[in-house]
Amino acid sequence: MTKKSMNQTNRDRLEQLLFSGHPCIRITTHEEAYVIDLIEEVVQDLLSTLWYWTSVRGLFPGLEGDPKSMPESEHPAAALYSLAYDMNEPTVGVILDVAGHLSDARTARALRECIGRFRVLGGTLILVDHDDTLPMVIKAESTPFEVAFPDEDELRKIAKRVLRDLRARDEDRYKIAISKEDFVILVRNLRGLSRLQAEQVVFDALATDDRLDASDIDTVLAHKRQRLHVDGVLDFIQAPVDMDQIGGLARLKLWLDQRKNSLDEKAIDFGLTPPRGILLLGVQGAGKSLASKAVATSWQRPLLRLDPSNLYDRYVGESERKLRQALDQAELMAPIVLWIDEIEKGFASAASQSTDGGLSQRMFGTLLTWMQDHEAPVFIVATANNIEALPPELLRKGRFDEIFFVDLPDAEVRKMIFEIHLRKRKREPEQFDLEDLARKSDGFSGAEIEQAVIGAMHVAFSNGEELSSEHVLDILAQSPPLSVTMAEKIAALRHWARQRCVPAD
Repeated sequence: MTKKSMNQTNRDRLEQLLFSGHPCIRITTHEEAYVIDLIEEVVQDLLSTLWYWTSVRGLFPGLEGDPKSMPESEHPAAALYSLAYDMNEPTVGVILDVAGHLSDARTARALRECIGRFRVLGGTLILVDHDDTLPMVIKAESTPFEVAFPDEDELRKIAKRVLRDLRARDEDRYKIAISKEDFVILVRNLRGLSRLQAEQVVFDALATDDRLDASDIDTVLAHKRQRLHVDGVLDFIQAPVDMDQIGGLARLKLWLDQRKNSLDEKAIDFGLTPPRGILLLGVQGAGKSLASKAVATSWQRPLLRLDPSNLYDRYVGESERKLRQALDQAELMAPIVLWIDEIEKGFASAASQSTDGGLSQRMFGTLLTWMQDHEAPVFIVATANNIEALPPELLRKGRFDEIFFVDLPDAEVRKMIFEIHLRKRKREPEQFDLEDLARKSDGFSGAEIEQAVIGAMHVAFSNGEELSSEHVLDILAQSPPLSVTMAEKIAALRHWARQRCVPAD
């Protein structure tokens, strides 16, 4: 449950805004039906008059009013004029999908006048749209309302309602054969989905074979992964990588092993604060991304990847909303590992004089505030290649529990990496001269060593030969490593990290 939803429900927050006399509230959501039910529930308790407007029906009364539309009110300007000047009592007006009409100067003017009238006479205008594309002048005169994700109690009610409705539709067809304990786990796996998504996932789990049982726990997770992937900001990542498949990083592995169970309730009861996360800084291809995946596997926690590049939207305000929503989702699904790969690419402009109107700074500020204040057990693993592109505020003590520097592997670690990749490709490492391979691969990263093995296998296969050390050595000799082509940058990175980071190995 997010901190926002723990403190106040959606209903309480909306009622407070209406009771406080906010003349205009804007809601960006894909759950229009839920929002309308929410508004009607609050308005009924406040005994206010309710009107709706859509471009199809025009202006028409809500609740128990006459369902007929007001004549000639399909144009939003006409409807807004009626709300502003023809109503004889404080009114709640719900305007659906008006943002696309505000390029018309008459409609924009009518909206501003309506907000002004409601401010003086009482009443509230609620603008409900599916994206945040309102002009800045309207945003300045309105109060944002973000619909919080459903908590576990609401998700349980949603799941029960879907199952009840399906059983009522065809009791003989649908079978419910799940224990109370498994149903609790199934509902918990719905956390982080919207109400519509949760309904559809439960429906899909039952409709697949007309039966709901313990096996559908994994089915729900699979559908959840698909739906999060469609949203484009958070991705569920399968993390079968084990720490044993990563050469070196001994100090990082020890640090993580000591905190393996630190997200559990037992650790909190013991008096420990859940760790916030780590930043892995280092040379490209040295194993940072691989280590991020291995953390989730080692800790047996779900791994979500936050892609900063998908956050940015051309509409003002939409990018910040996407980020807040993604972080809310992450909290709801806690305890989890949240992986932010190449974090500098998403927030680099925050470290310089950007030309994006301050968007990068606002986005970065949102992330920093959340990193500092979030209470749910979300462990962040962020990776970065270019320290110069990172805003200095990110590196301040307290943002991360530790900053590790992942350097190029030494000879012993290179030998381990060769062993891992040879064994991974069904070869016995003992049949290769690992000492020579390690010596001749000085300056190569783990990723470059893997590619050398793969390249050697292609050569051997095309020649009809069995893979040998000589094949690998030939590939190493033909491909200069990144440490040669970017020697100056790597030297500068090492110099910076020497006094500021903990060596990962």
